[in-house]
Amino acid sequence: MDERHSAPEGIDADARLDRDTSNCSIARTLEIVGEKWTILILREVFYGSSRFGEFERVLGCPRNLLAARLRMLVAEGILATETYQVPGSRSRPKYVITPKGMDLVPAVLGLLQWGDRYRADPEGPAMLTRHRGCGAPVGVEVRCEAGDVVEADDIDSLPGPAFRLRKAG
Repeated sequence: MDERHSAPEGIDADARLDRDTSNCSIARTLEIVGEKWTILILREVFYGSSRFGEFERVLGCPRNLLAARLRMLVAEGILATETYQVPGSRSRPKYVITPKGMDLVPAVLGLLQWGDRYRADPEGPAMLTRHRGCGAPVGVEVRCEAGDVVEADDIDSLPGPAFRLRKAG
């Protein structure tokens, strides 16, 4: 086994293969944002949409599905609702991103960046992301807490505090 990916002291090298994955943070996250329409709603929020009608118009998502996804994002604290009123109309909710939702920006932009590189139209990306302050393109990269750029093959995945082996059965 490659030394960089060897098991830490006290953990058998095959233990990772026998780990209990029921407490996986990625799986839990996908339960919330792992559905196409949910990610596309978040994309539209990042692009500036905030009203149900705007989401419906741009996404073409069935109304009942859109309403359910928006309710879930609010219930999960990713979006919040604020009331707005067009003169002469009843008040309605608009959706705003919360700090918890802002923490998803790198994930959504990472999907956009990957898609622009490997799945874009032959003419190029449909939308560009630029830093409002200077106009430079925005990109996502992985960094360690010391600030170094980290490539995928330089990442060690080690058992954490909630690591458990699968129960023998």
